[in-house]
Amino acid sequence: MRVPIAFYAPLKSPRHPDPSGDRTMARLFMKAIEAAGFAPEVASELRTFDKHGDPARQEVLRAASLTEAERLIADCEARPAASRPRAWFTYHLYYKAPDWMGPAVASALRVPYVVAEASRASKRAGGRWALGHAGTEAALARADTVLAMTALDRAALERNRPARQRLIDFPPFIDLDEWPRDALRLPERRGPVRLLTVAMMRSGDKLASYRLLAEALRQLERNDWQLDIVGDGDARAEVEGLFAPFGDRVALHGRIEDRRPLSRLYTAADLFVWPAVNEAYGMALLEAQAHACPVVAGAYGGVASVVEAGRTGILTVPGDVAGFAAAVSSLMADGRRREALCKRARAFVREERSLVQAAMRLRAVLAPEPARAPA
Repeated sequence: MRVPIAFYAPLKSPRHPDPSGDRTMARLFMKAIEAAGFAPEVASELRTFDKHGDPARQEVLRAASLTEAERLIADCEARPAASRPRAWFTYHLYYKAPDWMGPAVASALRVPYVVAEASRASKRAGGRWALGHAGTEAALARADTVLAMTALDRAALERNRPARQRLIDFPPFIDLDEWPRDALRLPERRGPVRLLTVAMMRSGDKLASYRLLAEALRQLERNDWQLDIVGDGDARAEVEGLFAPFGDRVALHGRIEDRRPLSRLYTAADLFVWPAVNEAYGMALLEAQAHACPVVAGAYGGVASVVEAGRTGILTVPGDVAGFAAAVSSLMADGRRREALCKRARAFVREERSLVQAAMRLRAVLAPEPARAPA
């Protein structure tokens, strides 16, 4: 019998109907836990996300979480010992989506509390998200093991790490088996340079990235290119307006959830281009590299944790439109360099960022059970 692991994603459940990088990564962690030899169970779908900073809403969510925790504790204690969760695993918590539930359940059941992709934001200790910040800090203080998915997060997590806590580097990953195998071979590309962007069309940082991309395209030294854009969202009209001046050189495909047509676009592309304004890291960047498509991206946040600058793509100074355009232009003009990046990008994901490697790392994290917390 596989060992049960309670799984919780306070920002977005793996069962949430709307696609996003958060949902993708939550699902991948579930698969990796299973591949590591355990039995992940979604403990709760209660979402604690507060986008606008409403203290009253945060209090309601905290109370609901603690009520849910009491129910879960009673449910687990009523089970036979062999079927009770042996650990609680929370994916992605921060001041806008704290985890009030996991620490309470883990302490009551005396099981390890493991956290992946957590971030600290000391500037949120006061103000509209003060309660969410306090909840996140309390959860991180309780955690037995924290998996840091980017170097940026790790630096902040290390500064306030309790002496007993394990802090482990755990880079983002993808499941190559989710993609058609014939699409992951090295492609033969001909004709105009084909650029690709895969990103949701939301107001805020995503729209800012689209604006930077449109401006960079206007600065390209050559006009023999085509751009495919995959994505949809509440800012689609604004995005369409940004790229309308380019006419039929830009094709907007909307949302594509079927892996096969999306794979065809990745495989046909010569470059994946995305300014990545305030991107946590970007799952599409890994997906592109798995398809032997090198990346040009802005070096925001954790992007450097999924793109190896100079090896699998080019990272540019955040917000530098001219620098981004110059990087794209240089690779458009240098087919031999693109080919070298293609091969290294594909090898990077296959050898270092696959679900197989993630499962091996998780087995090492979850198998040797950390010391149980006091009741």
